[in-house]
Amino acid sequence: MGEDMSKMNEKNMAKEEDKKDMGIPAEISQDIAIEVKNLCIGYKNIQAYSIKKSLLKFKKSHVEEFQAVKDVSFTVRKGEILGIIGKNGSGKSTMLKALAGIFNPDQGSIDMKDNTVSLMAIGVGFQKEVTGRENILLSGMLLGFSEEEIRAKMPEIIAFADLGRFIDMPVKTYSSGMHSKLAFSITAVLETEIMLIDEVLSVGDANFKKKSYAKMKELISSRERTVIIVSHNIETLKSLCDRVMWMHEGEIKRIGNPVEVLDEYEEFMQ
Repeated sequence: MGEDMSKMNEKNMAKEEDKKDMGIPAEISQDIAIEVKNLCIGYKNIQAYSIKKSLLKFKKSHVEEFQAVKDVSFTVRKGEILGIIGKNGSGKSTMLKALAGIFNPDQGSIDMKDNTVSLMAIGVGFQKEVTGRENILLSGMLLGFSEEEIRAKMPEIIAFADLGRFIDMPVKTYSSGMHSKLAFSITAVLETEIMLIDEVLSVGDANFKKKSYAKMKELISSRERTVIIVSHNIETLKSLCDRVMWMHEGEIKRIGNPVEVLDEYEEFMQ
């Protein structure tokens, strides 16, 4: 019996050491919330030709393919906060949209383990012709909440967004800051199991940035919610994230301890 207990303790210690090697804090669950394997996503770029010239010359338009995400694999554990950084065009937002189900991968697989998922990103998910209030209802239903659940939370969402009379105006009249306020408020109040955040924390006035940052810390403190944050704000990633993934030209350049990865990234970008 004593030998069995000793072996179990050794195994548990080995697991904790494995997590340290991967840069994962020991208090995070062993359960996987997101699993990405060999993900590839490309865009087709058709060179511009006039229709008349193409018809007269009987030539096909030349198609170039740009690989935005190249054979990317990683896992995120339940309750983990993963930050993603990289220069513009490195594939960060493309990958986040694929995780949210907006883009289909050309190759590879994404497994969200049947968790409810929300994406906070400017210009994504809203019907521009209808009001902010109506978009709260539509967005909530897309996230899998019932109309009754959404209406019960609507006063809290509207109060947090603090858009005043604009809540009853079409979203097409919103500035990018107002759009991000509404997007953040819907996701923060309705609370899905996985939150995907694309630069939304860096948009908006100073008061809202402070409020959204505090709300984000509150949401992730329970370790029940899994979060991926795409941001260029190094201090935000250092203070909020358990690990950081550095993407460069569609590939993972490094993933691990936030301070170590971000220091190396800053040095690289100088």
